[in-house]
Amino acid sequence: MKTRNIKNFALMTFAVLAFASCNDQKKKDADKKAMEEKVAMEEAEMKAEETRKQEEAKKKEMMATSIAAVASKNEELSTLVSALKAADLDQMLSEPGSYTVFAPSNNAFEKLPKKMSIAELGKPENKEMLTQVLQYHVVSGVITSDKLVEAINGANGKYTFTTVGGKDLTASLKGDKINLKDEKGNRTEIVLGNVEASNGVVHVTNDVLIMK
Repeated sequence: MKTRNIKNFALMTFAVLAFASCNDQKKKDADKKAMEEKVAMEEAEMKAEETRKQEEAKKKEMMATSIAAVASKNEELSTLVSALKAADLDQMLSEPGSYTVFAPSNNAFEKLPKKMSIAELGKPENKEMLTQVLQYHVVSGVITSDKLVEAINGANGKYTFTTVGGKDLTASLKGDKINLKDEKGNRTEIVLGNVEASNGVVHVTNDVLIMK
């Protein structure tokens, strides 16, 4: 009888130990899983933060070489830069995108009649008109001088394309110079082409197309 009790006690003890061991293993497994999940989450957060920093650095680099930035570094385009700011278009040309800008030089703006001068167009009440004038010089997509010449030749000497303002410009060649004509017949000439930027290209012109 005593031997049987001892055996029963031993079995109960084993069962208790086995149960405790099983619970301990489950706890260890749960702790391990929780730790692995924590590590995975921390790694994901670190990766996301690194990606965010890389994208932020890339955007800063892009903005530093954007059309707006390139224009601001060119003394001959200071009037255009002021006009873009007055029309709130400088931000558009600073951000990621793809544009071709036919940028009137300072001298081009000086040719404008007094009522259409940048001093007049820059007034708050003339903001809409200034915006329209500037949009007449911007085209979606990148059109280099080579592509423009190719397009002109492929269109029997006159290539027409649409600006972001919804108006048409027609490009043609006069000798080795590219000329632009607006819908009203105003003309300008590209005097410096293919100024590269991170979000497009700039071609400097010697006249402002004012749709008069």
